[in-house]
Amino acid sequence: MSRLGKIPIKLIDGVQAKIENNFIIIKGPKGELKQELNKLVKVEIKDKEIVVSVKNGEIKKEKAFWGLYRSLINNMVAGVTQGYEKRLEIVGVGYRVALNGKKLTFSVGYSHPVDFEMPEGITAQIEGNNKVVLTGFDKQLIGETAAQIRKIRKPEPYKGKGIRYADETIIKKEGKSATKGA
Repeated sequence: MSRLGKIPIKLIDGVQAKIENNFIIIKGPKGELKQELNKLVKVEIKDKEIVVSVKNGEIKKEKAFWGLYRSLINNMVAGVTQGYEKRLEIVGVGYRVALNGKKLTFSVGYSHPVDFEMPEGITAQIEGNNKVVLTGFDKQLIGETAAQIRKIRKPEPYKGKGIRYADETIIKKEGKSATKGA
């Protein structure tokens, strides 16, 4: 039995859920999300609750999907009610970011500025000239977008320069000269 999968998901006022053609659709004040369902998972909507179950709770693969789909649907409900936010920091001398409409322009030590087009459903805000705040209602899309932005210039392990998540700690290495002197 999946311990997480057994917990029903409560639908708050203003949130509607429906199942159509093997898809679950969640509508809320912030938007609408759609997720395809696996055939091993059964989803039912009862009395302002979404119940996720499987045919046989003893098969390992089914248990994994049970917990996964319960978490995905719970994240969808939270997203259309509260939304999600991801913060990124740009660290380095002369490194900066600018927002031009739906396009972020990064100056991160390359010979040219790097442009990043924001996907539909995600908004970006700039704090100062070295912090980016991504907001939206789709947790998966925000995570993917933040990872793509971070990939533009990953933090390097010697000085920590690059684009990093706000809560990320970079483990720094010693340089060659620090080990030579002994």
